[in-house]
Amino acid sequence: MTPMMSLFVSKFLFVAAALLPIINPPGLVPFFISLTAHNSQPQRAFLARRIAIYCFLLLLGSMYIGGFVLSFFGVSLPVVQLSGGLLITFAAWRMLNDAPAEASPGVEKIENREVLKQRAFYPLTFPLTVGPGSISVAITVGASLSSAGRGLEKFAVAPLAAVAAVAAISVLTWWCLTHADKLMRYLGRTGSVVFLRLTAFILLCLGVQIIWEGFSGLVEPLLKSIGK
Repeated sequence: MTPMMSLFVSKFLFVAAALLPIINPPGLVPFFISLTAHNSQPQRAFLARRIAIYCFLLLLGSMYIGGFVLSFFGVSLPVVQLSGGLLITFAAWRMLNDAPAEASPGVEKIENREVLKQRAFYPLTFPLTVGPGSISVAITVGASLSSAGRGLEKFAVAPLAAVAAVAAISVLTWWCLTHADKLMRYLGRTGSVVFLRLTAFILLCLGVQIIWEGFSGLVEPLLKSIGK
């Protein structure tokens, strides 16, 4: 393996290892099933494609321009965490209180592509797929890639590896969501309902955790300044 190829692989693995556990494509399946319970299979396939595209664009955008955008508007990462945590908490609360799909069989939503595109972005891509945690990590990874190395490594190998890693994560997300029905079918009807409720509760806990982290990030500097 040539040095450039070895460098490409190391950067690819660095980006993938940082983002993949947070995105967690298999873990998105129950949320996708719950929020698209009344959509037809073609609509779900369309949503899965759009989510993968939005995921790719959001992660790359966060990686390379997210920090500049936040600096331009004077927004700190703790504020992003606090706001994103609130969105996740509200989405999880709605999932916990929605009637399960099995309670209303045969009912499908009639939605045009524009409505589906909007739903694909919010809430299915942001904040459920690419949330405040993954955005924060993407910004940190982008800063690390931009500051490391020089010349060809900095301006060619690292960006290409980042694009390839984010593309791989997006494709894996698309595959998991496209086959969500098959993956959930193994649980059976009752198991699926129980699993959806449990994952909605876990998502609620994650939202509260992100809110707490954002709140702590805002309050900690204030407490340190008071202590001085």
